Amino acid sequence: MAGKLFGTDGVRGLANAEPMTPHTALRLGMAAGRHFRRGDYRHRVLIGKDTRLSGYMIEPALTAGFVSVGLDAILLGPMPTPAVAMLTRSMRADLGVMISASHNPFHDNGIKLFGPDGYKLSDAVEAQIAADMDEVLQVGERPTGAELGRAQRLEDARGRYIEFVKQTLPRGFRLDGLRVVLDCANGAAYRVAPTVLFELGAEVIPLGVEPNGLNINDNCGSTRPERMQEEVVASGADLGIALDGDADRLVLADEKGRLVDGDQLIAAITRIWHAQGRLAGPVVATVMSNLGLERFVRGLGLDFQRTSVGDRYVLERMRESGANLGGEQSGHIILSDYATTGDGLIAALQVMALIAEADQPASAVCHQFDALPQITRSVRLNGGKPLEQDAVKAEIAAAQDRLGPDGQLLIRPSGTEPVIRIMAQGEDAQAVEAVVAGLADAIAAAA
Repeated sequence: MAGKLFGTDGVRGLANAEPMTPHTALRLGMAAGRHFRRGDYRHRVLIGKDTRLSGYMIEPALTAGFVSVGLDAILLGPMPTPAVAMLTRSMRADLGVMISASHNPFHDNGIKLFGPDGYKLSDAVEAQIAADMDEVLQVGERPTGAELGRAQRLEDARGRYIEFVKQTLPRGFRLDGLRVVLDCANGAAYRVAPTVLFELGAEVIPLGVEPNGLNINDNCGSTRPERMQEEVVASGADLGIALDGDADRLVLADEKGRLVDGDQLIAAITRIWHAQGRLAGPVVATVMSNLGLERFVRGLGLDFQRTSVGDRYVLERMRESGANLGGEQSGHIILSDYATTGDGLIAALQVMALIAEADQPASAVCHQFDALPQITRSVRLNGGKPLEQDAVKAEIAAAQDRLGPDGQLLIRPSGTEPVIRIMAQGEDAQAVEAVVAGLADAIAAAA
C-alpha cells in the first residue's frame, strides 16, 4: 500500500469506498499506533473530525485500531484541523488525527495525521505507516488484557481551542464596532469560530452554522464564498470571512464584497509585519501563487520562495529557512509564531487586527497588489492518463510558447480529487484564457 494511500494532505476519497473504508481506517489506526509507541508509558492519540455523516463510520474504526495496539484514544468531536494539531502538542499526545476531506463535498472523507510536535507527518513517515498496514500481528504480538487502550471524550476541547486562538492577539485587544459576516461552511468550526469573534467584541452575522452531515461546503465556505460576499454588502458589514470544512483555510471579502484570496492576505501581513520588524526569513508560497505577489514581496526587498502545492510543503520550507509567514493562494495561511499548520481562524484574527490598528477599511488593508491575469481550471479524469498522450504534450508545449518567458504554466494531477488541475498566468489576459481553454479541451479529450 506504500505510495498509494497518502496524497498531498493525508488519505482522502469517497467515503465507504477504498481507501476510505472502516477496514482501511482500522488498519491505519493499528499501523500508526504501532509506529508512535515509543517508551514504557500510556500512549495517547487525539481524534477530531468535521461534520460529515461518514465521520460516524470512520471515527470508531480508527478508535478500534488505536485501542487494539494499546493507545488510549481521546475523542474531540467536531473540531477544526488546527485545533487537533494544537491539542496534540498541548496534551503531550503521541499522535493526532483529523477526520476530514477539507473543502471536498460531504460524500468524501479523509484522514490527516499529526506527530507529537503538532506538525503533519513527513512523506517518509507516511510511507512507512502505509507499508506497515500490510503487516499482520500474530497472537503473541497483540496487546491483551490491561494492555489494551481505552477511549474517552474530552469535554472541554472547544473551550481550550477558543482560549488558545484568542491569546494570539495582544492582551486586552478587542474587535468592538467591527461587523463581520462569518461563513463556517457547515463544518468543523461552526461553534468555535462565532464564539471567538463574539467574545472579542465583534458583531457576528453567521452563515453555514447548521450542519446536518450532508451540507458541509454545500454552496458555502471558502470554495463557494458568493453568499458571504453578498451578505457583506447587504448587511453593511466591515468584512466577511469564509472558512472551509475543517477551518484550516479561509478567504475574505472586503466591505465592498470583493474577494480577498490567500495571496492578498499574505501580502497584507507581509507589508505590516515587515514594517513592524516582526517578519522572519523569506515569505514562502507555492507554485500556484500569483506572480503579482512575488513581485510585491521582492519589491519590499524581501526573499520570496515557492514550493510544491500543499501547505505541508510550505511549512517544511518555512522550518528549513526560519520563516514565520507562508501560505497558499487557496487560503492556507501559516503563521508559525502561533500554529504548526494552517489555521483559518487565527489568520482571520490577525488580518482583523491589522484592519483595526490601521483604522482603515478592509479594502485599503487587504488589496496590496494588482494580480496578473491568472486562470485555474480542473478537468475530471475518467480513468485515462491524458498527460502521457502526445497530443496533450504538444498542446502543453504550444501553451508555454504562447505565454512567453514571463508567463507561468502549471499542470498537475490533484492530490485530493480525481482531476487534472491547469493553472496559467501571464501579462496578456487573452493569451492566458486561450491557453487554459485549449489545454482543458485537449486533456478532456484524452481523459
